[in-house]
Amino acid sequence: MAFDLLSLIRMAGGLALFLYGMTLMGSGLERAAGPALERTLERMTRNLFSALLMGAAVTAVIQSSSATTVMAVGFVNAGILTLRQSVGIILGANIGTTITAQLLRLDTSGTVESSLLLQLIKPKNLAYLILLVGVLLMLRGRTRRSRSAADIFLGFGILFIGMSTMEAAAAPLAGLPQFADVFAAVSNPVLGVLTGMVVTAILQSSSASVGILQALSTTGSIPWSAAIPIILGQNIGTCITAFLSALGGSRNARRTAMVHFYFNLIGSVMFLAGIYTFQYTIGFPFFEEAIQKTGIANFHTLFNVGATLLFLPFTGVLVRLAECTVPADAPAQDPLARLEPRFLATPALALEQAQRCISDMGQAAQENVRRSLDALLNGPQQEEAFAQNEAFLDRAEVEIGKYLVSVRNDLPQSLRRMHAEMLHSLSDFEKIGDYAQNIFERAGEFHTRKLSLSSPAAAELRSMGAAVTEQLRLTVEGYTARQAPAARLVEPLEETVDALKDLLKARHIERLNRQECQMESGIIFLDAVHDLEKIGDHCSNIAIYTIQLCEGSAPFDTHSFPKHAGRQSDAFQEQSQRFREQYLTPLLRQ
Repeated sequence: MAFDLLSLIRMAGGLALFLYGMTLMGSGLERAAGPALERTLERMTRNLFSALLMGAAVTAVIQSSSATTVMAVGFVNAGILTLRQSVGIILGANIGTTITAQLLRLDTSGTVESSLLLQLIKPKNLAYLILLVGVLLMLRGRTRRSRSAADIFLGFGILFIGMSTMEAAAAPLAGLPQFADVFAAVSNPVLGVLTGMVVTAILQSSSASVGILQALSTTGSIPWSAAIPIILGQNIGTCITAFLSALGGSRNARRTAMVHFYFNLIGSVMFLAGIYTFQYTIGFPFFEEAIQKTGIANFHTLFNVGATLLFLPFTGVLVRLAECTVPADAPAQDPLARLEPRFLATPALALEQAQRCISDMGQAAQENVRRSLDALLNGPQQEEAFAQNEAFLDRAEVEIGKYLVSVRNDLPQSLRRMHAEMLHSLSDFEKIGDYAQNIFERAGEFHTRKLSLSSPAAAELRSMGAAVTEQLRLTVEGYTARQAPAARLVEPLEETVDALKDLLKARHIERLNRQECQMESGIIFLDAVHDLEKIGDHCSNIAIYTIQLCEGSAPFDTHSFPKHAGRQSDAFQEQSQRFREQYLTPLLRQ
């Protein structure tokens, strides 16, 4: 049978099935593992060895070192991991990626043809039964878990059917002298490495390119001398995915991609030098013999395990090389870099990152409220820092909002509540920033016009400002740490803030009647009191959402919360009285 156009079409179709099966199985395994996959990876990177084990385990699960490396780049870009912590994951990923080739070698033809059982358990035959199970699960499955299981079975079956199709289509190549000549030329180590690099870079998967090489090896026309440099080149070519994922990322994200590249490049060069030195001095007796699928799988494993063991004592060298390649004078990391698009596929992790960004908004709003009060009472200062925080709050509301909308909508109940709470809190923190800006702008006008406050008015404004600042501190603390106790202190303090507002307005009218206060100053004073009271209202909203989320209570309207039964408790009344004595009583005694 000659190798013709139909053979080429069948080989291309087999490759398409192989790649689709690998992708389907990997995505099914990743979904089945759920958010625990990324969370465990994040927790287990405290030391190099645990990170290495986790990188290998995760890659073995999802069948893709590129996916694990991209995940590591995403963690570093989001600030979850440091550059040094990512090194262990990358080393482990290179070990875990050898699992695919080892699975494919199981399909090596045996000599026993009479045993039906032995023939049935061969992956290329078992694949059809597995495919049948996958189809049944797909047709009958209604839950997300059953759909993930269906994808795993379907992907596994399609992968091996694609491999079998490629092998059958490549069989006629064994009789073509030109095919043997091609691999004789590729025996040149430089050309072989380049071939492996280009094919893997195009496919963006070393597992896939190794699988193709294993399929072609069944022709018996590929010698060890050609396969070895190709396999080494495949390990370098797989770095392209990490490079692409790091584009536009932070400085450390790009450095993480460089660590992956240097590991594979230096390891390949050292292996190549060692192998050819040995070959040209002592010599491998099998070097020009045909390599089989088992040999490819074993050499692939040998390289990745050997290179990892070689670099374990020298991980600092990889980090320093990456740091030298990506200069330290790159722009500072954007606080919103945590909003990694890669995490959208894992909603729990995406929401956690969004929550951290909203906490950053709370910190920025807290700083601007403090600066606005300081500017009103002591004169304008830190204008640039205030403007930067306000710009961040405006941009964060848009970017975080878009990110939250992009999180897929089939969320479990707990995540749906978190998602809704974030959208509310996001808006409240931005509005707090707007009210702080109002005060800051009036402070500039106040001092430009050389206006002044009477001593009692200044003292009253300081007291209300201190109460609102404390309220905002408790709000941010409760939201960031997800602590209901801190959030529960916000509403008792809100009662004091409301009482301060009424007191300050009443006393201001009295001072105007006695002509102790300027009308122009009084307007700005009343506007500041109004803005502070509104800041307190938004703090109360955020605190209520935090309490609901922490305690799993049924949702209730923030506007109806003043009538909530919890406000009648002894603890609430005790805290309310404490805040009144701290902020209100001293003013009443004046």
